[in-house]
Amino acid sequence: MAKLALGVDVGLARVGVAISDPSGILATPVMTLRRDLKKNSDRRMLLRIIADRNVGEVFIGEPKSLAGNDTDSTKMARDYAIALAEEAVSANIELEVFLVDERLSTVNAHRALHASGRKMEDHRKVVDQVAATEILQQVLEMRRNNVRVQASRIVMK
Repeated sequence: MAKLALGVDVGLARVGVAISDPSGILATPVMTLRRDLKKNSDRRMLLRIIADRNVGEVFIGEPKSLAGNDTDSTKMARDYAIALAEEAVSANIELEVFLVDERLSTVNAHRALHASGRKMEDHRKVVDQVAATEILQQVLEMRRNNVRVQASRIVMK
């Protein structure tokens, strides 16, 4: 069975999750997890999804400023990616974790939700899933078009 890919949008309060289909063509929203800075239950849930659904790669959005500079959110996403990779190793889960540029994914997610007729107050419930789907879909389309995916791999020693 082919390994699937997961897209993740990390925020201060929520984590959006999307998954690829087995053929690597389509990204689909999975869920929004409540961010748990004390107990890290969101990462434990991600690891459960990864193990249960045969995920081999995780693409975590790396938010940068429009000029391409690091922000506080960039550090938060990197720390999250490193912690997820460490926890996967501890759980004996074979997993590649990557950071990918996601400068406009949340903005585009809000636009898509607005265009679909969703009220602004309803966006918060699903915007992170939509952003995660957009992050992963971008990776899948680049691969399908034989374009090198610009991503930083988290390497555990």
